[in-house]
Amino acid sequence: MSNSFVLTTTTTTTTSTSNGGFCNIGYARSFQGLLKIGQVVILLIAFLCVYCEDRRIEYSAFNYFEVVTAWFLIIFSVFFLMHLFRLQSKITCINWILAEFLHYAVGGILVFIASIVVAVKSYEVSALIAGSVFGFIATFLIAISIWTSYKVTCGSQPTGAVV
Repeated sequence: MSNSFVLTTTTTTTTSTSNGGFCNIGYARSFQGLLKIGQVVILLIAFLCVYCEDRRIEYSAFNYFEVVTAWFLIIFSVFFLMHLFRLQSKITCINWILAEFLHYAVGGILVFIASIVVAVKSYEVSALIAGSVFGFIATFLIAISIWTSYKVTCGSQPTGAVV
């Protein structure tokens, strides 16, 4: 008679996630979330500065600034809401990291050009100068987003094979 003994253990792991369900409030408090909120607020202020003063001075350069700031204000708000409601994980047919990176790159260039144009054509009108300054601040915040997006996309890839 053999005294061999077989012991079988079963481990059950229950994982509970308290991720907030539908809304990711933690994203609004993260660096990326606060950066997007800052961009939207600064672009809104820049738009309003030029829009309110543009009614007195008719010039197409100011209309260009208004269109660029309003467009990217809307786009950056959409990106913020997508991250806040986790829509990028539900719509997987689009590479959201690349789309966001390209929007930030194009937005940074266009907002920078529009801010330069308004700064040159401001004719010492304080609201237009303030709008161009806020445009430059928005450009700086967009550049930070581009840098952090680039670090996330390209910075964490391995450089060689493990031997």
